[in-house]
Amino acid sequence: MIKLENTDVYGWEAAIRGMRNPMNSWDRSDSKWKDIGHGVPYYEIGENDHDLMMRLATAGSVHAKYRRMITVTVDITAPLYWWKEFDTYKVGTVANSCSTMHKIADKEFTLDDFSHEHLTLLSNDALSHMVNFFNECVKAYKYYCENSEEEKKKEIWCQMIQLLPSSYNQKRTVMLNYEVLANIYRQRKDHKLDEWRDFCKWIEELPYSEIIMA
Repeated sequence: MIKLENTDVYGWEAAIRGMRNPMNSWDRSDSKWKDIGHGVPYYEIGENDHDLMMRLATAGSVHAKYRRMITVTVDITAPLYWWKEFDTYKVGTVANSCSTMHKIADKEFTLDDFSHEHLTLLSNDALSHMVNFFNECVKAYKYYCENSEEEKKKEIWCQMIQLLPSSYNQKRTVMLNYEVLANIYRQRKDHKLDEWRDFCKWIEELPYSEIIMA
């Protein structure tokens, strides 16, 4: 399971100015801001700029440096096993995550806290038992908090942290750019994990995604 929310894309003007710096061709730029109604601004890339963007993107990442200036922010909720692979993309990414370490005992667990869409009945049953166990730990943790028993509290906390399955869903607010997304798309679009294929479908829906996939 993967959920992508609150997508924002910006940096188009600076990217296009920078793209035209090497040839001093700013006078050929034909992109502009438009109002699509209700005071909502939309940056429309002109034909000249789009043609240059595509030619540079097709020539490869060394030439398509402008993609690094097109910034994307998004909230991603995904299982820990997916985040482990995502974390290989260190350059050009920033992420602030919900804290598992500090907040693991703040609420009761449910099955929906985990990615389990491909589990068999037997595996789902095992996960349900794990969820019940975690909820007993949450109750014990809160009891020891109220009674200021720090040693017992830490012991219960360790049980949850060390037993937490990699299918546990974590939310992060992530900042990337179109160059990072181009690398991800090329490497992950045919991945066996559904989460990666869904992530790449999200990339395809971004504004002017053709310059990512060129």
